Amino acid sequence: MTTFGLDGISRRTRAVSRSISAENFTGARAGGGRATEGTGAVAASRLGPGWKISPSIDIAAGETAVLADIEGPGTIRHLWCTTDPHGAWRGTLLRMYWEGEETPAVEVPLGDFFCNGWNVFSQVSSVPVAVNPNGGFNAYWPMPFHRRARITLENLTAEKVTLYYQVDYELDEVGEDASYFHAQWRRSHPVPFGEVHTLLDGVTGAGSYVGTYLAWGVNSPGWWGEGELKFYLDGDEEYPTICGTGTEDYFGGAWNFDVPGQGYTAYTTPYLGLNQILRPDGLYRSQQRFGMYRWHVLDPIRFAEDLRVTVQSLGIGPGQGNGLPHRYRHTGDDIASTSLFYLDAPACASRPATPDLLTLEVD
Repeated sequence: MTTFGLDGISRRTRAVSRSISAENFTGARAGGGRATEGTGAVAASRLGPGWKISPSIDIAAGETAVLADIEGPGTIRHLWCTTDPHGAWRGTLLRMYWEGEETPAVEVPLGDFFCNGWNVFSQVSSVPVAVNPNGGFNAYWPMPFHRRARITLENLTAEKVTLYYQVDYELDEVGEDASYFHAQWRRSHPVPFGEVHTLLDGVTGAGSYVGTYLAWGVNSPGWWGEGELKFYLDGDEEYPTICGTGTEDYFGGAWNFDVPGQGYTAYTTPYLGLNQILRPDGLYRSQQRFGMYRWHVLDPIRFAEDLRVTVQSLGIGPGQGNGLPHRYRHTGDDIASTSLFYLDAPACASRPATPDLLTLEVD
């Protein structure tokens, strides 16, 4: 069994390293760089075999590409990819299937999975997710499986998508107590007045909630982030076991993310951040938009039976007069959430409907 962390690097194991990319579609030993045709064939025509003949794939409009199909046991360690143009970040769906299931455990727009949900590049410098100039997507969530892992990308746009990608994994025994990686995407566009946005609902089984990314579009003036994140665990009904104190608090910030003299201030740290701030431009970009992540790596939220997660769309209104303080008020913001968790089953019994392109679009 592989040991993680810097100490583990020096230890010998029986694991073997493999990698799938457009230069080695199967991850086979000594199978890389053998292509004789591909997206780089013309550019490499004077160089010969082994010289970047197949660095990427083209996914036609409406088509789904199989990025990896791996026989286990093993663990995916790292995903890297990039696309051109950036519009594909909200126009493609990344899916992952475990153990031959027909239902995906992961179904998330490509950009949102990597904390870039607005089709505009944002640097992310965290432990499990890193996004680097100009659109290099990296994820280090461990994804164990016993028999089979399959990863696909569906192109919902009307244009061809060119994808560069690499899936790095190990083949080795996986412990019986290993859980399966899951990710779900939901959008409230807008949140109905007086209601909440649901991140997860009806997740049954035992597992750990490990991460949240929110792409939040503001539809009202004033401060928008008073809403509490609530985690309903193991039979909680009206009231949750875990209840935060405000949106910016949950993401590790404070006092509206507002540094006096400079306003909203972005930050990206190993486990949480406000990585993106898109300001109105006085013309077509009319609303403020934000991207925020929190990884529960050091503080996973454990559940034994079931899990539901919500966030309130809540802001601050004007003062009430007569010396009374400000008041909270309902808002109807545009909230898209990506929730990441590990579960004791390879497929989740409850999952949102697969979004279409109109549900996904942000520009």
